Amino acid sequence: MVIKISGGKIISDNNIITGKSLFIRDGKVLYVTDESLPFDKGIDAGGNYVSAGFIDMHTHGGGGCDFMDGGPIPITEAAKLHLSHGTTSILPTSLACSTQTLMEFIADVKQVMTEKTAVANIIGVHLEGPYFSVNQRGAQNPDYIKPPDRKEYEEIIEFAGRIIKRWSFAPELDGSVAFCKTLLKNSIVPAIAHSDAVYSDVKNICDCGCGLVTHFYSGMSTITRHGGFRELGVIESAYLLDDMSVEIIADGRHLPPELLRLICKLKGIDKISLVTDSMRGAGMGEGPSLLGRVGESMPCIIEDGVAKLPDRSAFAGSVATADILVRTMVKEAGVSIPNAVKMMTKNPASILGLLNKGDIADGFDADIVIFDEDINIKNVIVMGNLIDGID
Repeated sequence: MVIKISGGKIISDNNIITGKSLFIRDGKVLYVTDESLPFDKGIDAGGNYVSAGFIDMHTHGGGGCDFMDGGPIPITEAAKLHLSHGTTSILPTSLACSTQTLMEFIADVKQVMTEKTAVANIIGVHLEGPYFSVNQRGAQNPDYIKPPDRKEYEEIIEFAGRIIKRWSFAPELDGSVAFCKTLLKNSIVPAIAHSDAVYSDVKNICDCGCGLVTHFYSGMSTITRHGGFRELGVIESAYLLDDMSVEIIADGRHLPPELLRLICKLKGIDKISLVTDSMRGAGMGEGPSLLGRVGESMPCIIEDGVAKLPDRSAFAGSVATADILVRTMVKEAGVSIPNAVKMMTKNPASILGLLNKGDIADGFDADIVIFDEDINIKNVIVMGNLIDGID
């Protein structure tokens, strides 16, 4: 079946194309053209933007479900919530937890991916921890934080069978270089997170092949003084190292607008990806909630548009969805719509090595989002299938 999307402003290769239609066939982008071609189903975009589907490579859940709750249903339900906000590809993310729980989480995601019970593209998993600095743990459960354990992580990687797409860790810990090399050997993207590293640690792991910083500014070191001498932390090191990309939680809470503008100015659009880092409270109302799997979770409270620890000492993840991130970058950080979309599509696709996602181009997967000037989602298409009940 051939689908024709007409009457929209198509965002392709960071440009806005008008006066042309998008044709989709067999789950792939066929053409972007002004030619009159035969089609089976037509969609009028109504003057709205037509972009590649959003890719969220760091999310813990949504719609009242955590991806680690157990079984396929919470995974499917959380993915559905994010799909309704434009996320067509998603990377369920773990927290520091017991090895048994981590294995169960991986097995549950593998089951969903095998059975294709989710309507969004679940493209693998992101393991966040448990190899972190206790001092920078944030809302991570300290009972499970530890240095890299070779026997443990090799068993996890073997069990996962190539579905681990990225793994976040603190590079200053003993054994982190060997761990990073193991990740790269297994085509897993290494990322710096919850870290007290200084510049030499960051430079060392960057030289090893690590090129990503997880939730920039959250749970990481800044400039410190040792015997009067200043040392750069993870934040300043990420700015200094040109090859280092950063992901940001652009929910308007974790990072204020002026800081978002600074990050864009210093790192550049090509080195920034947007992530929700959402917990189960995404799409839900305010009140008490939990971060992580029931029984191993951290209590938190949702208020002021963000999840917080009960004592309000730190954030406990966002309640954002991808459309909120794009809207914040456009409305509050002054980024153009094509650039904001790029940070939610093409950049994460590049980091994860998704060669056929993240843009509207001939032969790419037909993951499409249609939204208006205020980034309100009108239509979502996943692999050429129009999702009902979005608008």
